Amino acid sequence: MPHTNLNLQQLSRYLHLPDAQIRKLVDRGAIPSRRVSGEHVFSREEVNRWLEQRIGTSDEEELIRVEEALEKSVPPGTEEDDISLASLIPAGAIAVPLLARTRDSVIRSMVQLAGTTGLLWDTDAMAEAVKTREELHTTALDNGVALLHPRRPMPSLLGDTFLVLGVVPSGVPFGGVTGLTDVFFLICSMDDRRHLRILTRLSRMLTYPDFLQRLRESTDELGARELILEVDRAISSVG
Repeated sequence: MPHTNLNLQQLSRYLHLPDAQIRKLVDRGAIPSRRVSGEHVFSREEVNRWLEQRIGTSDEEELIRVEEALEKSVPPGTEEDDISLASLIPAGAIAVPLLARTRDSVIRSMVQLAGTTGLLWDTDAMAEAVKTREELHTTALDNGVALLHPRRPMPSLLGDTFLVLGVVPSGVPFGGVTGLTDVFFLICSMDDRRHLRILTRLSRMLTYPDFLQRLRESTDELGARELILEVDRAISSVG
């Protein structure tokens, strides 16, 4: 990947934040960096991991700012549509219910469901990558949702960026978080920026009033898809 390492000015452009704000984050140790010849150098992978953590702990106002920054980061001349989660879920990529009873069977079932779309070419490799990511640091949240994904985007396995959704009726122990996890999204993205944009929009959707309750009450793919479309439009209307 080009520009795996960024200097301060490149990071400022990447995050669409002023140099002074980047320096404050570095001085506080909030953003990972290292010194090379007296200058701060930032690993793009570490920065993206920091962004993931920031997204996961942000409120709605902060998530809107992150989303706006990520939208601005689209390179000039690149055509990239606005994020619509409903349109990123192919037909047949929603399992309500998802019949799985353990963490590993959830991962296998979600990846197998992704494989039925024709957009994932190696289910074994994706399942192993997702499992490795979970062992490194769980993607499960205390609200009963897990946002499954490999540690890095795997474009060589994918025909396009897409999402898969599964809802386990009674939940399963997943990653040591409080309570059981019953709602699972699998993010299959072609690049880091797209992944972070999806993650930000998902985080906004998960905190939308009554969304999770209504999703858990969905009885089929059509109901779940219509709910996602409804909430996606509501979020887009406020920025």
